[in-house]
Amino acid sequence: MRVKSRHCSTNTASAIRRDVRADDKDLQDLKDRYRDQVLLLPLDVTNEMQAIEAVTSTIRTFGRLDVLVNNAGYGNVAPVEETTLEEFRAQIETNLFGTIILTKAVLRYFRERGAGHIIQVTSIAGRIGPIGRAPYAAAKWGVEGFSETLAKEVAPLGVKVTIIEPGGFRTDFAGSSTTLREGRPEYATTVGETVRFQRHYNGKQPGDPARAAAVVLELASMDHPPLRILLGSDAFEAAEKNDLAKIELARRWKELSQSTDFPKT
Repeated sequence: MRVKSRHCSTNTASAIRRDVRADDKDLQDLKDRYRDQVLLLPLDVTNEMQAIEAVTSTIRTFGRLDVLVNNAGYGNVAPVEETTLEEFRAQIETNLFGTIILTKAVLRYFRERGAGHIIQVTSIAGRIGPIGRAPYAAAKWGVEGFSETLAKEVAPLGVKVTIIEPGGFRTDFAGSSTTLREGRPEYATTVGETVRFQRHYNGKQPGDPARAAAVVLELASMDHPPLRILLGSDAFEAAEKNDLAKIELARRWKELSQSTDFPKT
């Protein structure tokens, strides 16, 4: 998760992670390079009070807050049958409720200012149910619905919402951050195949994280950003194919769908 604040012509940021450590080289390098333009804050995104304090600290430090980027998340791979309810709850708490909590933490401030931009990083899994990632997909579909509703509520108040749907990028998301379980032999051709593909595919994804970050910055600077945008050629192609198939399916069953209406008089 990133909370960003732009003050005049100077870009400043609060970098927030669940596990900030003294030896966290990436964050320390960021702090060393940008010094007072960066505020490092530890945060459990599922903790409402910590979220409010993080937002308050950012505003107190930089004088204002313009953009919230919700990017915290993880997703394991396993069959639904062999995924415990505790695992479902843990992923949904972080991926969905974490987003809701941080969003709510900035809403009053944005509403009172009459300005602000909330950027929700979901996934292509927020549009297409990927085999083996049911808890992650459930959460990301939830973020999509939540954010689309939110956008309609806050647009008249001057607050913008953008949903970002990345495909595969060469980050640690699919590496050590992910637990892969093929499951029972009966799932060998579905979840098992997904796990084997993931192990081979990791590190070969087409998406460049640096280019993705540049797009996020571009979106954050727009006066009229899109509600929804895909990131990566793989995400665009998969979404296009999936959306066209959904339209065709709806048309095929149109007569049965409409048969539930009261007869027209």
